[in-house]
Amino acid sequence: MQLSTPGSTAATVGREAVRSRLESRKFDYIGLLVRLALFGALAFTVLLLVVLLVTIASDGLGVLTSRPSSFIQGTLRSLPGEAGIHQGLRGTFWIGVFVVFLGFPLGIGAAIYLEEYAPRNRFTRLIDINIRNLAGVPSIVYGILGFAIFVKSLGSFTGGRTVIAAGITMAILVLPIVIITAAEAIRAVPSGLKEASFGVGATKWETIRHHILPYAAPGILTGTVLSLARALGEAAPLILVGAVTNALGSDPGLLDVGSLKERFTAMPSIITTWAGEAQGGFKSNTAAAILILMAIVLLANGTAIYLRNRFEAKRR
Repeated sequence: MQLSTPGSTAATVGREAVRSRLESRKFDYIGLLVRLALFGALAFTVLLLVVLLVTIASDGLGVLTSRPSSFIQGTLRSLPGEAGIHQGLRGTFWIGVFVVFLGFPLGIGAAIYLEEYAPRNRFTRLIDINIRNLAGVPSIVYGILGFAIFVKSLGSFTGGRTVIAAGITMAILVLPIVIITAAEAIRAVPSGLKEASFGVGATKWETIRHHILPYAAPGILTGTVLSLARALGEAAPLILVGAVTNALGSDPGLLDVGSLKERFTAMPSIITTWAGEAQGGFKSNTAAAILILMAIVLLANGTAIYLRNRFEAKRR
């Protein structure tokens, strides 16, 4: 095979061909069509989102402005004008606590082990494939798993159909997503950063703690945002593990730890139940509950985005 040098005829021809392409004034019709198609897809998606938000806001703002206190602090009732969501807020809060303090540490720890400690062999590749498959499993399957294990088999520990069983189930549901996103973020850390740390005498754990995790933190936080949003919005697993869809007998405080082994409900369950009610007043209640749940998810997302930006600033 003949190699061409910068001064050879072949190199000159190639340089002239590249220059002619760069300086060509031929209009790129295909590129324009691609840009228009992408912009149209974006515009259509944003339009659907705006229509959805406007519809929900127009139906739910009346409830939030006419009786905000009784709606947020009230309990489940059969009459739409008296029904509230305080019990659902409590259940959603504790489910989020279980996801954050159980699902996130386990997922990030598993990702660190798979990327930094586990040997590269057939067994670890099999584990990685299974984790990716579990991320696509329908949520109702996790609900069946939670009902069989945490409600029936471990009922003496969880209390049966309680928020403990629901929280552990939702933490397991988001575990594959957390592992995948954290592993990808750790894998994206430059190898030179690790080698420099080892070169100055740092141990494996010191390298992970002081260099790898801070560098990968923005990507890890992005994954936790996605997983937390999914956990707070799923209804099917909660219904299977025992979320109440009608009136609850008690209404403990938001931070009442002693009531974790009592029956519970959550915002997705309330929204699903109210959406199927025949009385017209529940339509406005459903929209108002959706707005409250969206505000909770946006608050959690905003917190994660703030932390991600802080880590990115430190990394730069």
